[in-house]
Amino acid sequence: MSGYNFDLPSKATPEVVTERERLADEACRALVRAGIPAYRGDLDEDSGGRPGAHVRVDPLADGGVLVDWNTQGELAAAVVDLLERGVDPSHLPREIRHFEAVQTCMRDAVLGILASAGFQVEKADAHSYGKAVQVKAFTH
Repeated sequence: MSGYNFDLPSKATPEVVTERERLADEACRALVRAGIPAYRGDLDEDSGGRPGAHVRVDPLADGGVLVDWNTQGELAAAVVDLLERGVDPSHLPREIRHFEAVQTCMRDAVLGILASAGFQVEKADAHSYGKAVQVKAFTH
């Protein structure tokens, strides 16, 4: 298999990852202080499916600190079930439209809360990270 040349994304340096870890902790703390359920998903192996703001560090060089919103498992499971059965994209079921609305509203709320708390934030690249928020820096 030596003939294959895969371009794998490079990882961030240990120093960059350490800085991202600190930034992720501060962002998580700011969300909790605002009353938003938030947790560091990359540190808690039992967090899969837990509702709230999922704060994580992406170790890729162009990654960073990301915040995704997890809904209650019941809503997520209903959406997955509908998608597995197949849906007409021009007439999405109410549950899927509701799920998308929740994701968008919570992303916008997280953006506003973190910006107000002194973080530099933006919508993450939707192609790579969906409706995540990317936390760039803490401006104090």
